[in-house]
Amino acid sequence: MRTTSYFIATLRTGALVAALSATAGASALAQSRANPALSGKAFDLVPYAGYMVFGDYVKGPLGTSLTNAPAPVFGAQLGMRLAPNVSLVGNVATTKSDIEVGVPILGGLSVAQSRLLLYDAGLQLDIPVTTMGGASFAPFVQAGAGAIRYDISQSVLSAKATNFAANVGLGADVALGNGLGVRLMAKDYIGKFDFKDATFIDVSGETAHSFAFSAGLRLSF
Repeated sequence: MRTTSYFIATLRTGALVAALSATAGASALAQSRANPALSGKAFDLVPYAGYMVFGDYVKGPLGTSLTNAPAPVFGAQLGMRLAPNVSLVGNVATTKSDIEVGVPILGGLSVAQSRLLLYDAGLQLDIPVTTMGGASFAPFVQAGAGAIRYDISQSVLSAKATNFAANVGLGADVALGNGLGVRLMAKDYIGKFDFKDATFIDVSGETAHSFAFSAGLRLSF
């Protein structure tokens, strides 16, 4: 009788250990799929598309302002893992947008066309993997610095300007499979438009916050 009891207890213990091991293994697999840092992947490549909303470069009298009109943005980001939760990231993006003068009642009046090239580098900090609604996702924050290159044209006239821009970003990687996921991100570009570089007029502009909201496909390798 006692031998039988020991045998049954041993079986129960073994079953419990197996169940816990299976649960831990499934959790680790889900986390590795969501976060390349846990799966041994060294690089992330994220081509993306989104929408960019620009801050005011100048605020004039009677509520007037100068800015770029909201426009689609396209780009790609490459990340290289430096530590389990830290990556070095490089980003390049482009958008085409009208430069507008904001006038009360009349709204935005287009005064020129511009093509923008954004390029920057920084660090990404991954936050521990979270599961919500059965989907695994890995939140992250980014911070860096770079520049925004403006190529401005109006009829036969043209001008160029390159402005320093710091940036901060917040997003999350949603797992689709091993080495594959979707990246959602919001990024704030912070800088001033260099009027002297573009127009030779020494005007001190506002510190503008321009926001890029994007979604992309994350490829880890």
